[in-house]
Amino acid sequence: MIIKGVVLQVAVGLPQQYGSPNATDPMDKPWQTGFFKQPVTGAVRLNRLGFEGDGVADLVNHGGKDKAVLCYSAEHYPVWRAEFQQMEAVSERFPLESFGDGAFGENLTMAGLSEENVCLGDVYEVGSAKIQVSQPRQPCWKLGRRWRLKQLTALAVSTGRMGWYVRVLEEGGVAAGEEMVLAERTLPEWPVSRLNQLFYRDRSNLEDAQEMANCDVLAEAWRSEFRKRIKKITS
Repeated sequence: MIIKGVVLQVAVGLPQQYGSPNATDPMDKPWQTGFFKQPVTGAVRLNRLGFEGDGVADLVNHGGKDKAVLCYSAEHYPVWRAEFQQMEAVSERFPLESFGDGAFGENLTMAGLSEENVCLGDVYEVGSAKIQVSQPRQPCWKLGRRWRLKQLTALAVSTGRMGWYVRVLEEGGVAAGEEMVLAERTLPEWPVSRLNQLFYRDRSNLEDAQEMANCDVLAEAWRSEFRKRIKKITS
């Protein structure tokens, strides 16, 4: 069976300053982010560090070769909107109609692929580029800040609907409407959802932590976290 998805949207954006120094609401205080991305028409050049015209504000925790591109499943958005409608904490002013493709700050909004059927180390061909799944996404506070919904980051973690990062193996052009086709799968037992489970919940699983700490295709930042966990468990 051929495993593939379709790129519904390619989006890029450079870091900008938002907010006001005189604001009284913490949500309106000054902050800098590249979260606000815009859809691009036509092919966009994908380099080792990401798409041309894209960037991050926090170079310590974001960006780099292992986080060159953020992918997110379009199938999650109808679920989010339905859940938000049932949440008392979500204001009637929350822009449900805007919470769709690109709402999680992703570069690639995907149809047909999700944390359940995308595996660590998967190599995909898309456009004239080749990419490899490097790690799940760890959503930070900026996700909640973007949508003025503090609990959104925690909700993303608890549901597992966080997205995933890829590194670029071969540079090229990528456009909306193109297929992302699986070219190589070496770790079918490690879908992104299982890695999320291990990282956030199954924290006493020493065997799996050791496997991931020694996994060459997992981003070094995550391998380092698992090494720390192993040391804590075994000390």
